[in-house]
Amino acid sequence: MDRHFTSERLAMRPYAEDDASAAYEIYKLWEVARWIGGKPRAVASVDEMRERIAGWAERNAQLPPPYGLSAITDRETGELMGTVLLLLLPPDSTDTEIGWHLHPSNWGHGYASEAARAVLSRAFSAGLAEVYAVVRPGNEPSMDVARRLGMEHLGRTDRYYELELEVFRSERPTAL
Repeated sequence: MDRHFTSERLAMRPYAEDDASAAYEIYKLWEVARWIGGKPRAVASVDEMRERIAGWAERNAQLPPPYGLSAITDRETGELMGTVLLLLLPPDSTDTEIGWHLHPSNWGHGYASEAARAVLSRAFSAGLAEVYAVVRPGNEPSMDVARRLGMEHLGRTDRYYELELEVFRSERPTAL
C-alpha cells in the first residue's frame, strides 16, 4: 500500500524536509498546538519543525501502511494544508487513532473530514476492524469532524495519553 493517496480535492503524502517552513506556519500556532499531544506546545522554530518532520519520517519507516503521518496538500496547488494521521494509541498500542491538524485558514471547508475519510477507507481496506478519534474536551470542531465521519461518541476516558479525552469510534463497514 502506497503512502501517497488522494481524495477529491486533496493529496496525502509523507512529509519532506522542505515542508518545514510551511509546517511551521501550522504548528507554531497555539490555536492548533493546544489540542495536540499529552503536553501541548507550539513549535518554536523552523529548525525544530525540521527535527519533528525527521522524527515523523523515522516513525513512518517503522510502521506499515496504512499507519503513519501524512501531509495534507491541495491537489491543484500542492499547498501544505495540515496533517492526517493513523497511529497506534498509547499506552498499549492495541487501539488505532485517527487524527487531523490543519492550519486555521483551512478550517471550516471540509478538508479534515475529506482527508480523514480517505484514511479511514485505507484503514478498513487494510483489514482494521475499528479506528478511534480521541479529542480534548472543548475541541468542538474536531468533535464535529468525528461526528461528520459517522463515528460513534463513546464518552470520556483517561485511558490514552494520561489525559481525559472524548472518544469516538468508527467500525469497519460490513460491506468491505
